[in-house]
Amino acid sequence: MSTTPAPRRFATPPGGLPPQTQLTTDRAVFTEAYAVLPHGTMTDIVTSLLPFWDDTRLWTIARPLSGFAETFSQYVVEVAPGGGSDRPELNEGAEGVIFVVGGALTLTLDGTDHELAEGGYAYLPPAADWTLHNTSSEVATFHWIRKAYEVVDGLDVPEAFVTNEADVVAVEMPGTNGAWATQRFADPNDVRHDMHVNIVNFEPGGAIPFPETHVMEHGLYVLEGKAVYLLNDDWVEVQAGDFMWLRAFCPQACYAGGPGRFRYLLYKDVNRHAKLPY
Repeated sequence: MSTTPAPRRFATPPGGLPPQTQLTTDRAVFTEAYAVLPHGTMTDIVTSLLPFWDDTRLWTIARPLSGFAETFSQYVVEVAPGGGSDRPELNEGAEGVIFVVGGALTLTLDGTDHELAEGGYAYLPPAADWTLHNTSSEVATFHWIRKAYEVVDGLDVPEAFVTNEADVVAVEMPGTNGAWATQRFADPNDVRHDMHVNIVNFEPGGAIPFPETHVMEHGLYVLEGKAVYLLNDDWVEVQAGDFMWLRAFCPQACYAGGPGRFRYLLYKDVNRHAKLPY
């Protein structure tokens, strides 16, 4: 019987270090309106560690910073067998989303264990009681998106929930005949949520056929496939494992030109008044 592990559905960082013979030029770009971090930039030498996490390393692909992400941080976290944390989140005002792209993890939430396999998704409200460990024999990789929750007087904080992307129906965008669809994990009409982390799906040839401009900031991590993406006034080719950051109002569109589906994990801030200067 073969012991070869099943191929992963979702892209994960390559790690390692390119050889000296590899060309230095690539698609990495950082502008005032957008940034592209190709998967090849996620090597061993750009990883970080976190307090109270054992046998864990991460790639920080977005963080609040002048001229960069303003509302969120995003990590790609790699946990070795036996690793994890009993004190994962040190900021009681931070909410988070976990999305597993490789391996499996045990999330203990309010005393209940949840097994998060590939495609596993968890929303963690601020001050949630949770721990996360890799009890398997293989490395586990997940995205961790964090945001300072914006409290509104008279609105309750959303409840935690756990699901898997395979159990979330993709809703077709109007008039696309399924070529463009979105898996929405939180109810888009629930204004208690101030961020959405969804999966956007394009069939081959599917497109965003106009340049979107909107108040929401975006983080996009390509899970599968490839496409050409309009970022401000540049068309950029992207593929599985690439990350894009888009400033609010940055024009965006895309065309899925690969042989298979093009899918990305999408962050956006929602449902709150614009902050005003005083």
